[in-house]
Amino acid sequence: MNCPQDWPEPIVRVQSLSESGLKALPDRYIKPQTQRPVIISGSQNDVNIPLIDLGGLFGDDSALRATTLARISEACREWGFFQVVNHGVSPELMDRAREVWRGFFHQPMEVKQDYANSPKTYEGYGSRLGVTKGAILDWSDYYFLHYLPGCLKDHKKWPARPSSLREVIDEYSAELVKLSGVLLRAFSGNLGLEEDYLQNAFGGEDIGACLRVNFYPKCPQPDLTLGLSSHSDPGGMTILLPDEHVPGLQVRKNGSWITVKPVSHAFIVNIGDQIQVLSNAIYKSVEHRVIVNSAQERLSLAFFYNPRGDLLLQPATELVTQEKPALYPAMTFDQYRLFIRMKGPQGKSQVESLKSPR
Repeated sequence: MNCPQDWPEPIVRVQSLSESGLKALPDRYIKPQTQRPVIISGSQNDVNIPLIDLGGLFGDDSALRATTLARISEACREWGFFQVVNHGVSPELMDRAREVWRGFFHQPMEVKQDYANSPKTYEGYGSRLGVTKGAILDWSDYYFLHYLPGCLKDHKKWPARPSSLREVIDEYSAELVKLSGVLLRAFSGNLGLEEDYLQNAFGGEDIGACLRVNFYPKCPQPDLTLGLSSHSDPGGMTILLPDEHVPGLQVRKNGSWITVKPVSHAFIVNIGDQIQVLSNAIYKSVEHRVIVNSAQERLSLAFFYNPRGDLLLQPATELVTQEKPALYPAMTFDQYRLFIRMKGPQGKSQVESLKSPR
């Protein structure tokens, strides 16, 4: 399955549609009835994903460290999502990262068009995922870029304006690589594996890391569409810097959609499909989606920490027993992510389809 060189239809920028003042949603963005968002009210609206203070991982208090690890373990097993504070990344850097990207999306269209992407790599300025002709599209634009491995990182493909963007995103990405290493060690130890197991399974220092900045413009009929359709992340782990003022991320829990309430200067962390595979489904990647609204635009930064693309990934032998055999065959991440690049977000259909017959 090879990616085509170009999109099957002309690309329409969602931000341009939004700013044109249209009153009704074009048919291409209207989701089937079963996929449209339902806004939860009442007590269920008070539910939120776990909030974890990571400070206990960095100090000398062994009891606090054990408590922090236990909270991470519970969140990975029960939710697949959690928020973290005291994570070691400065609030000022987080704010600057958000603002340089907001600056990019408010550049003139001709400036942004210089960075238009294609399905071949997705790198650059985009407005759709998947190459199925006639697909119902999401109400969002985005910018995708590579940070690691170094051979894929190309500053010429990063926006030149705002002038500080490249420097800020270099610094921001380096900090998130450090945080990712801390989290992987915690995940490994909690699974009963050597602390460096997941990092080594990902490729050691030779891993993949990329950034997708999501821009969700104001929408005239937010009850008919989604900013990003339901999916689980195909990679290893995602660290999301959300819009602190405009909620939008929804996580599927026990058949219901929970709207995440962002905490100031917290990151949202979620398990990806590759950690579900490596953990033999002890940790599960979880479906999530994004809703939009008519009053405010929304911007978020998703940092993907992924295995090296050509390494075979399969359940850790330490987690495979006669009672719980390996649930997944060996597969490289490069093979796996082609599914997303061809079909776009499809719930959890990819990782579920790989399960070995029992």
